[in-house]
Amino acid sequence: MKVLSILLGLMASSALFGNVEEGKKVFAANCAICHTTNGGRAMGPDMNLVAYTRHKEEITAYAKDPSAHYKAFGYSANAMPTLPLEDQEFKDVADYISSLQPFKKWMIKKKKTETEKN
Repeated sequence: MKVLSILLGLMASSALFGNVEEGKKVFAANCAICHTTNGGRAMGPDMNLVAYTRHKEEITAYAKDPSAHYKAFGYSANAMPTLPLEDQEFKDVADYISSLQPFKKWMIKKKKTETEKN
């Protein structure tokens, strides 16, 4: 019974939080034509840089509706199309992009702020 509970918990967390491997597949099929993940040149920004500066929720929101979020990301214009993906696919892609950069810029700010308080 305990094993079943653990398995159900893992399945539920996967559905809620995304899946890196599935996100990699969705990225390759829908995003890689305009974005790189290794510092290369492409029409859109490299996802390693995006992963360094953005939370997964921000990445998901931008990917779902780029025309509504481009200014918040600091871009002067939007060239990204609205992609016909399911909510879970957006979460999976955001999970994959976030996994590219395990150390985040926003973590530095948080640590610095916590250190300054002490």
